[in-house]
Amino acid sequence: MTKHAISFEFFPPKTDEGLGKLQLVQQKLLKKNPEFFSVTFGAGGSTRDRTWDTVMKVREGGTDTAPHLSCIGQDQSEVTDLIHRYRDAGITRLVALRGDMPSGMGYAQSALKYADDLVRLIRAETGDHFTIEVAAYPEMHPQARSFTDDIAHFKRKIDAGANNGITQYFYNADAYAYYMEQLDKLGVTAPVVPGIMPITNFANLVRFSDACGADIPRWVRKGAEHQPDDGSLRAFGEEVVTRLCERLLALGAPGLHFYTMNQSAASLRILDNLGL
Repeated sequence: MTKHAISFEFFPPKTDEGLGKLQLVQQKLLKKNPEFFSVTFGAGGSTRDRTWDTVMKVREGGTDTAPHLSCIGQDQSEVTDLIHRYRDAGITRLVALRGDMPSGMGYAQSALKYADDLVRLIRAETGDHFTIEVAAYPEMHPQARSFTDDIAHFKRKIDAGANNGITQYFYNADAYAYYMEQLDKLGVTAPVVPGIMPITNFANLVRFSDACGADIPRWVRKGAEHQPDDGSLRAFGEEVVTRLCERLLALGAPGLHFYTMNQSAASLRILDNLGL
C-alpha cells in the first residue's frame, strides 16, 4: 500500500491554558504518525510571539514542526532575524507565505512583496537547511488576475527554491486534478498536497470560505443546511470529506494536510475511514 504523507495545521492559542489543551490534541494526532505539524503566523506583536511559543511546544512532541512565515507588513531585517532564530533552534521546515496585509499598512514597507521573494531570502540566508512549503490555489487566489497568472506565480515560488505546495482547502476534486494538469504542462513536478478542511461548524465554514475565496459546492451547502442536528451534520460532513480524500488520493495526491482548527476528532475520523 502506498504511504501517503499526513500533516496537520494548528493556530497559536491565545492563552497558556489553550496551549496546554493543544498539546493534548497533538498527542491524539500523533497516533497517525504525521510527517509534520504546521503552525500559523500572525504578523507583529504578541501574535507572532505566540507562533514561536506554539512551535517550540509542538516540537516537544517529537515530530517535525513547520512555522508559517509571512513577509507582508514586516521589515526584511525582522524576517531575516526570524529565519535565523528558527534555524538556530533546530527547525528544518518552513511554510513560506506572502500573508495578508494588516489593516492600515502599505506594501512599500518591505522589499519582500510576494512569497517567491521570501523563498529566495530563505535560500540566500540558509541555503538548503529548510524544506520550504508554499501555498497553492486550485480554485485561484482571490487576488489573482487570472488562473494563468496564479499558476505562473506558483511556478515562480518553486523556481525560487520551494520544495512542495500545500493547497488552500476545497471540496471539488476536479479543481485539484485540473490544477495539477496545468502545472505539469509548465514542467512543474513539485509535490502539491491537498489542504483538507473537515466540516464541523458549518456556519463558521461558510463565513471563512466566503472571505478567503474557497468554494463550497451548492450540493454541500444544501446538504449541510438540511441536517436536523449537529450529529447529522457531523456525519454528513465526515462523509463528504472522506469521499473527497478518497478521490484525491486516487488522483495521485502525495498526501493530505488537515486544517484542524486545533481539534482532533474530525481529522481522526476521516483518516480512520480512509484506513490511513
